Amino acid sequence: MISEEYFQQFLAEAHRVGDAGLTVCSSGNISWRVEEDVVMLSGTGSWVPNLVREKVSLCRLSTGEVLNGVKPSMEHGFHLGVLRARPDVNVVLHFQSPYATAMACSKEIPADLNVTAEVPCHVGAEIPVIPYFRPGSPELAHAVVEALTGHNSCLLRKHGQVVCGKDFNQAFERAMFFEMACRIAILTRGQYATLTKEEIDDLETYILGKKTK
Repeated sequence: MISEEYFQQFLAEAHRVGDAGLTVCSSGNISWRVEEDVVMLSGTGSWVPNLVREKVSLCRLSTGEVLNGVKPSMEHGFHLGVLRARPDVNVVLHFQSPYATAMACSKEIPADLNVTAEVPCHVGAEIPVIPYFRPGSPELAHAVVEALTGHNSCLLRKHGQVVCGKDFNQAFERAMFFEMACRIAILTRGQYATLTKEEIDDLETYILGKKTK
């Protein structure tokens, strides 16, 4: 039995996403592993910025079975898939923020968005770009799960973005820095400098502690 406290926390986090401008109206969706085999998802057709209790779906992670009669987002395939593939991840966020979505719709997407230290440290030094697949399709779900098995963020061409994290704060932070990187790239009209490999390696050693000092 999932307590009401969990539902209220999920609603508050969904509203935070909306307040930050990461989603508008019915764009985007969010999921949260609340128990080992139970996931909360925003319901199909719901508006994340003002998500209500009645539009929160509970699903069995292992099977996708709906547990409370509320149909989950059409993108539940990649939400559940990422959570199955990543035991270290508890939150998946699909969003469509202004600059990152403008980047997703650009004819040419830059291969390197490491404009500040926050990008490689939080979003990822490499951000997979997924070709366009119909929203809600099995092909899109498969591509997102494949991309996020080894990364924490990805860009969906002509669609939006997906990030994941161990908790709401980490997923939110990744989404915000993703948007920041794309804003810098667009406002500078592509004339921006990026961190070198050596500078990124230095960050991984002294900031993230990934390498032996």
